[in-house]
Amino acid sequence: MELSPEIIGFMLERMLKIRRFEERLKEIHRRSIPGLVHLYIGEEAVAVGVCANLTKQDILTSTHRGHGHTIAKGADLKRMMAELFAKEDGLCRGKGGSMHVADASLGILGANGIVSGGVTLATGAGLAAQMKGDGSVSVCFFGDGAANQGGVYESLNLASAWQLPVIFVCENNLYHEFSPSGPVTAGTVAGRAAGFAMPGLVVDGMDVRAVYQTAKTAVERARRGEGPSLIEAKTYRFEAHDEGEFALIGTTYRTEAEVAEWVARDPIDQFQSWLLAEGYKSQADFDKLEAQIQQALDEAVAFAENSPWPDPAQALEDIFAA
Repeated sequence: MELSPEIIGFMLERMLKIRRFEERLKEIHRRSIPGLVHLYIGEEAVAVGVCANLTKQDILTSTHRGHGHTIAKGADLKRMMAELFAKEDGLCRGKGGSMHVADASLGILGANGIVSGGVTLATGAGLAAQMKGDGSVSVCFFGDGAANQGGVYESLNLASAWQLPVIFVCENNLYHEFSPSGPVTAGTVAGRAAGFAMPGLVVDGMDVRAVYQTAKTAVERARRGEGPSLIEAKTYRFEAHDEGEFALIGTTYRTEAEVAEWVARDPIDQFQSWLLAEGYKSQADFDKLEAQIQQALDEAVAFAENSPWPDPAQALEDIFAA
């Protein structure tokens, strides 16, 4: 697979930015972040491999575990951090928080606290793109838990019937919160695409190059007007379901051996090893990028801490009512 220097740089920078952002949140969550956060550590290759194929005008919808998708699409770290701090200068003026962060200027319609909630939104956005005829596509990320929700099948049906430019990306990390998905999921997620007359693609979600190529096929197909695709990315979250999980005494649903097996396939380590072996990057390149990202995160945290709290009088601004 031939990758341009621009794509290589994009994927390395975005994966590292997501990983370090999430690590910083893990560090400061209990003292600075209102509510729960769901970290994306371990799954970076999926968001980045897909978003490396997207333009600014393409639409993206996300999940409750949405920081990675948002950063991969290009969201400003300072304003994103301020949003998680619930501050005035946040992307949503402090009203969205971790599970509803959005940036319409980048085509990010938002994370979604409702399981599978973003899937129907992305399908509607795909219809809008088709009507505008501007060649844009819509991508929705959803988990293996959402894969069993009725809204997903309604969306797959309409997207196929109307040949909408939508790419459905299931991040199959094997667990519905604390329960394994296997016992409650018939067949495979990708296999369900056949019933809706669209391609069902399975990809190693720990390999950013494989995700990039698989998503490229689906995105190019959608841009040509040939309709939707369903991608099932096999991935794994290294951290807890959420950063409040520690409070659930006796919660043990994954074995140490299982976690260690997946951590050994860390998508960033794999990509960096390949870059070194092929001579695309050096350790000095990695060190320089790490320093730049850490400085950017220091600045983002400082920005969030210094941002003012929203005025309560603004509570009913920037909202929609049916």
